[in-house]
Amino acid sequence: MLITHDTECALSILVELLNTSPEACGSELLPDVAALDAFVVRQEISEIDSLTPADLRVVQRLRGRLRDVFSAGTTDEAAELVNGVVAAAGTTPRLTNHDHHGWHIHYFAPHAALGDHLAAELGMALAFIVMAGERERLRNCEAPDCARVFVDLSRNRSRRYCDSRTCGNRLHVAAYRARQRSAETVPSA
Repeated sequence: MLITHDTECALSILVELLNTSPEACGSELLPDVAALDAFVVRQEISEIDSLTPADLRVVQRLRGRLRDVFSAGTTDEAAELVNGVVAAAGTTPRLTNHDHHGWHIHYFAPHAALGDHLAAELGMALAFIVMAGERERLRNCEAPDCARVFVDLSRNRSRRYCDSRTCGNRLHVAAYRARQRSAETVPSA
């Protein structure tokens, strides 16, 4: 599957946004406008004017709608959810070549409200995944105590954890220790 640089960047922002929710990490990581502004800066989201409490509320609601795509039961349901997000954003595709990225498409109007910007950009990234028949790449971490999401961009779709260094290693270490304990309790022949 060919994923353009723009789509990959949007998917990265999508995952980071979804993993700021209380459902994903136990507490709200976007509790105020300052945190939202820091998120925008950290993710290098372009063409955003000053943020307001209204922007924060819109982004928090959008986050839930985007997360629903990951848990959609069918491709038809996922497509319907994506279509709703993108339609509500009132997308305005245009070519641009800012910040040395070469020509690429923005799906939002210049200086759109952050919620519309994210709905258009992230919604279109999800649309490309669904359209390519790659919805199984939208995953929830398989660690039993983790509710984070990720997009599996590995060639063989084998990624199981949101972060192999944390969730993956933690589970591998736990399995190793369980095997060691089991080996200690088995009587030798």
